[in-house]
Amino acid sequence: MAIRKSNKLSQTAVLKQILKRCSSLGKKHGYQDEQGLPMDVPRGHFVVYVGENRTRYIVPISILSRPEFRILLQRAEEEFGFDHEMGLTIPCDEDFFESLTSSMLR
Repeated sequence: MAIRKSNKLSQTAVLKQILKRCSSLGKKHGYQDEQGLPMDVPRGHFVVYVGENRTRYIVPISILSRPEFRILLQRAEEEFGFDHEMGLTIPCDEDFFESLTSSMLR
């Protein structure tokens, strides 16, 4: 019996692609500084859009290691995929997202 490699990327590879795509979105829209970072996003953070209104949140990269956030990323991939121009969109209620992230960052 042969072992087949999965076509799916590892979660680490997917997260790296997400972060690269998020940083490249700014270049397309012209709001990058000379270091290639959005001017309003501090180093070590990234932007996500949450809820029906697509409210923009700036969150620390360290949150990517949390299992709760990875579940949200899986839901985002299932619902929206990661290959679109809007940026990383999280499919959940804003109040839930704020509650969840505040408990993760304590």
